[in-house]
Amino acid sequence: MNRRKPKNRMKAPPPAKPATRVERRPRAGLGAWREQHLYSFFSSLGRLAARPWATLLTLLVMALALALPLLLYLGLNNARQLHGDIRDAGAISVFLKPHLDAAVVNALAQRVRARPDVATVVVRTPEQGLEEFRNQSGFSDALNVLRDNPLPAVLLVTPRAGLGRAADLAAEFGREAQVDLVQYDAAWRQRLEAILAAATRAAQVLAALLALAVLLVIGNTVRLDILGRGEEIEIMQLLGASAGFVRRPFLYAGLWYGAFSAALALFVVALVEWALAAPLQQLVASYDHRFSIQGLAVLPALAAFATGALLGWLGAWIATWRHLARAPR
Repeated sequence: MNRRKPKNRMKAPPPAKPATRVERRPRAGLGAWREQHLYSFFSSLGRLAARPWATLLTLLVMALALALPLLLYLGLNNARQLHGDIRDAGAISVFLKPHLDAAVVNALAQRVRARPDVATVVVRTPEQGLEEFRNQSGFSDALNVLRDNPLPAVLLVTPRAGLGRAADLAAEFGREAQVDLVQYDAAWRQRLEAILAAATRAAQVLAALLALAVLLVIGNTVRLDILGRGEEIEIMQLLGASAGFVRRPFLYAGLWYGAFSAALALFVVALVEWALAAPLQQLVASYDHRFSIQGLAVLPALAAFATGALLGWLGAWIATWRHLARAPR
């Protein structure tokens, strides 16, 4: 009796399939990085909003410190309209003695015009001077009472360009017998330019000191926030959080402080411009609108806003760097 061999019910395993390569998804890491930044961005703003009065006082102090350099910048920018261009202020006004004969005046003008260091000479008669004074002073009715013209003849002498001896030339004209007074127009403008240069340097030094004050205020504010969250930071470091992860919310807090204080400083500058608009318009009108008051332009305002945000970020970075450098590892 033939026995059948039992069938092997165990089937042979199927051939192994080649391992499929798992594709990496760089978007997952980028998405996590973006979510972490968004969380730190808005959570830091929420922490500032959770203590409104303390935040507002800090912002007011920093806003005033940022507004002062902006106001100085506006004042100097408007003052520069007064000095004009020094290169165009090279004319020498030679006032002759009163009641000189016209022939004497023309002879002196011809002699000055013949000098090699003189470019042009313009003769302004007493009648022309009185008419100009009548039009610009507003005392035309009072001048009609005058019997004689008290104004002298004036020679407007323009030195030749490139000589650089206009002051010596003005001194030579002052020694003439027919000359009563010599006024060198560029002298006072050069003094005004020197004053504006000194004021500009002083404003730059003051702006640097106030920027340092803003940096210290933000750094101290962030340092106090770090000390208040010391246990939270220690737990995050024990769980393996990196220094960048710990530092990120404080950097955004400093950025918020700087941006909000800069915006508040621009608002303060706008209030000052509005408060001074009417008196300054009256001042400009008294000068026959020879210059105009200029406000803060868009580019300087954007630069001030970016500077405030940068100072906030830098102050927070310094505070967190010092804390993490001293923390035990």
